[in-house]
Amino acid sequence: MLTPVAIPALLNDYDTGFQTRRSNHAAMRILLIGAGGQLAGDLLRALAADEVISVSHAELDIGDAAGVDACAERVRPECIVNTAAFHRVDECEDRADEALRVNAVGVLNLARAAERFSAKLVHVSTNYVFDGSLARPYVESDAPRPQSVYAISKLAGEIIAVQYCSRHFVLRTAGLYGFGGSRSRGGNFVETMLRLAREGKPIRVVNDQILGPTSTRDLAQKLAPLLHTESYGLFHMTNAGACSWYEFAREIFRLESLAPDCSPVASDSFPQKARRPAYSVLDNRAYRGVGFADFKSWQEALAEYLSERRCR
Repeated sequence: MLTPVAIPALLNDYDTGFQTRRSNHAAMRILLIGAGGQLAGDLLRALAADEVISVSHAELDIGDAAGVDACAERVRPECIVNTAAFHRVDECEDRADEALRVNAVGVLNLARAAERFSAKLVHVSTNYVFDGSLARPYVESDAPRPQSVYAISKLAGEIIAVQYCSRHFVLRTAGLYGFGGSRSRGGNFVETMLRLAREGKPIRVVNDQILGPTSTRDLAQKLAPLLHTESYGLFHMTNAGACSWYEFAREIFRLESLAPDCSPVASDSFPQKARRPAYSVLDNRAYRGVGFADFKSWQEALAEYLSERRCR
């Protein structure tokens, strides 16, 4: 198991004293990395007024510097939005080189391309950069202390985005679920819980990891106006409130009028290679600080997701 990593103060020098200078929201040419994923799908809708060129992993490996350069040369973007990541947390422990190649070196390639074209860079990171030792929601100025290879690679990507692209938006989010990409494979938490309930199997969900689960639709709708500003920096962006994974599951079942055999368990009931933070709730302080209204609660966002799901 990794020992806690103390990140030097230099790496936490994100500028949280933003100056909000909104543009006139003229349409931008945006290169969207990670097409086919949950967040990318909702961003395509949220950015409908812009010219969005989306590319999938099959079309562009961000770890390939030459490929990134060639793509940027063709598109000549005004903004690059990176939703791509190697995010299989436990697998990262065994494939550290690949985690760093995608989550750090890939971000370096995108940051250099963005800087070359004087473009904005939007980079999506994670609540897992914290160790979970605080008893209050984390704000942007709190020192990250990653506890896994995945978290280390994502923090490295944050630092690289800040250092190599002057016009950067680095955002941390948590527990994403949406209709794109992984939903079709049953791959987000909401869909997994509903599938297990349908199968009638006993369900055991951890009750000692607390976070703010977030709808990709809400994140996309909140991100779209931000990237049209010049309020660069680090932002926490999650639905409001906090719950354990077990409480999240119970709310899913309540809203769907389901009563499966669902019990809370401790994290050590599921041996995992990567260490997760026990508490990684994020406070969207910087986002509010630049003049935007905060996100809706996670309960309201979940209810909207499930309501739409019934109509599909």
